[in-house]
Amino acid sequence: MAELQEVDYTLNNPDTLTKYKTAAQISQKVLQAVASWTVEGAQILDLCERGDKMLDEETAKVYKGKKIVKGIAHPTTVSPSSFVTPYTPLKSDAEEAALTLKPAEVVKIQLGVQIDGFGAIVCDTVVVPSKENEGDMYKGREADLLLATHWANELLLRLLLPPGLLATGTEEEKKTAAAAEKPIKQSRITELLQKVAESYGCNVVESTTSWLFERTEIEGKKKIVLSPAEGVKGEGVPAVGEVWGVEVGLSLGSGKVKNLPNRPTLHRRTTTTYGLKRPTSRQLLSEVVKKFGTFPFGLRQLDDERGAKMGVLECVRGGVLRQYEVVGDKDGEPVSRLFSTVAITKNGLTRLTAPPAPDLSKYQTDKKITDEEILKILEQPLARSTGAKNKNKKKKKKKAAPKKATDEAEAEAEEESSEDE
Repeated sequence: MAELQEVDYTLNNPDTLTKYKTAAQISQKVLQAVASWTVEGAQILDLCERGDKMLDEETAKVYKGKKIVKGIAHPTTVSPSSFVTPYTPLKSDAEEAALTLKPAEVVKIQLGVQIDGFGAIVCDTVVVPSKENEGDMYKGREADLLLATHWANELLLRLLLPPGLLATGTEEEKKTAAAAEKPIKQSRITELLQKVAESYGCNVVESTTSWLFERTEIEGKKKIVLSPAEGVKGEGVPAVGEVWGVEVGLSLGSGKVKNLPNRPTLHRRTTTTYGLKRPTSRQLLSEVVKKFGTFPFGLRQLDDERGAKMGVLECVRGGVLRQYEVVGDKDGEPVSRLFSTVAITKNGLTRLTAPPAPDLSKYQTDKKITDEEILKILEQPLARSTGAKNKNKKKKKKKAAPKKATDEAEAEAEEESSEDE
C-alpha cells in the first residue's frame, strides 16, 4: 500500500501561489464591481448581498470537478464614513438594513475569496460620487485623507521587506548585508507611518493590525500592530516564504476608536470546544463549520438569520465563535482603510490583492511629505527584476507606467503560474 505523502502548503509549492493568485483575481474583480455600485442612495445591505453573490458565482467557475474547498474568505462589507471595522447589516434589523450611502461619503469595501484554504482579502476606500468630487477630482480634507492613506500603505509595504532581501552582489555579499541590517521595530513602523499621516493632517487609526496568513488561518502567529492601544502589542517580523494581510487605517480625527451601538454581525469560528445546549446554537455552529470553516462570516449569510441571532449568543459566550465588534472613530470623523494580501519571496514582495493605484493628478491639496527618510524609502522598489523571465512582460508594459504597477510586474515575475479550472 502506497504511503500518503504530506502536502507542502508553503510558497515552495507552485500550486500554493497559483491558488492564492486565483483567489486574488476573483477578489479584485468583485471589489471593482462593488465599487462601481457605490452611488448615492445605494443600500449598504444590497451592496453586501450583491457582492457575496458575485463572489460565489466567480468562485464556482474555478477548480471545477476538483476536491478542493473554496468559497468566501471574507464576506462583502461596506463601512460608512466614520466606521473603522468591516460592517454588514442584517435584513431582520430594519433600521440598519435601510442604511444608504450619502453623496461624498468615504466608504470602505472589504471582501475576499479562499481556494483550498488560501485566502486573498482586499479592502479599498472609495468616495461616493457627488458634485464635490465631479470628474473623480478630490480636494480639501477628502484629498488629504486619501493621499495620506495611499502613501502610508506604500511605506508600510516597503518596511515589511526582510533586511537585506533586495541587496545586490554575490550570495555571500547579500548574506552579509542582511546580517548587518536589523529588522525594524514595530514602534518605529508606527512612528514613520504617523509622520506620513501628520504630513496631511491625519492620524493612524488605533491598533490597526496586519496578520500573517496561513492555510485556513488569516490571523496567524505573527502580527504587526500600528499605534497599539494600551495592553496591545505586535509579535514577530515578516520573513521570506510568508503571506501577509497588510492593513492601513487613517483618520481625519485623533485616530482613537470606540465601540459603536450597532449589532455585531461579523463572526469567526475559534478552536475552542464547548458543549452547546441550545438547538439553535448547535445548528448555527454546524452550518458555520460546513460553509465557512475558520474564515469570517456574516450572520446574514446563514440560512436562518433570525435563528442565528439567538444561537450566536451562546456560541460567543462559550467561546466557539469570536465576535467582531463594530468599531468607529471616537471623534466621528471620516476614516480611510486599505487592505492588501502580499507574498514575500526571495525576489521581494508581490501584491496578490491590492486597492487600485490612485491617479495622483486628481487629488488637489497643498500638503505633501517632506521627511527625507520617508521619501527615500518610498523610492525603493518592492522587488528586484528577475531578468530573462521579465522580458515578455516588459514588452507589454505601457509607456510611463506608474511606479506601483512597475513594482507589481517585477515582483510577479517571481512565479509564472496559470489558473487551474
